[in-house]
Amino acid sequence: MRINKITIAALAVVAGLSLTACQNDDAATGQSDSSTSSSANGGSGSGSSAQNTAKDSAAKDSAGENSGEGQSATGKCRTDELEVTATDSTIEGDPEGSVAVEFTNGGGRDCTISGYAGVDLKTNAGSLSAERTGEQAPSVTLKDGESVAFGITYPVNDSGGSGIRITGLVVTPPDETKSVTLDWPGAASLPVTDGSGSSVQVGPIGSAGQGG
Repeated sequence: MRINKITIAALAVVAGLSLTACQNDDAATGQSDSSTSSSANGGSGSGSSAQNTAKDSAAKDSAGENSGEGQSATGKCRTDELEVTATDSTIEGDPEGSVAVEFTNGGGRDCTISGYAGVDLKTNAGSLSAERTGEQAPSVTLKDGESVAFGITYPVNDSGGSGIRITGLVVTPPDETKSVTLDWPGAASLPVTDGSGSSVQVGPIGSAGQGG
């Protein structure tokens, strides 16, 4: 009887240990599954976050483009974009002759122009550069097709002599190096002077009024 009691007790202990081991295994398996599920969910969440960030960035870029951010400012008018014409603007009775030179924007974009154009008269005695009047020169924005003009004044040859014959007009837009050569529309000649008389002068952009 003593042997049987010992055997039964031993079996009970073994059974208890087996049950505890199974419970521990189940708990470990549950933790592993929970960890795996959490990792999977975390991975999915990270991917979703990255996608949302990319979408937000794209939306900001699109908004920036639509609002005009990053676009360059209006550029300066270039010689090749301008149609240049010259007309006689002398008013009868004025002591000096005058010519209006007009720039018309034909570049297909808005552009700005300011300052003084370079003006040279071609004569039979050589090239004669006009002097600036010294007036303030405002900045003008020309839309495509719009115009702005400046004036040239010069002494009238009323001496009765042939004077200095003018053969052409060379105009260089402000801040440009490329020039345009035009026919001279004013009086045919300048008086011969010893340097003490009035000179050929050029006004700033806008000094002869602005067309449209």
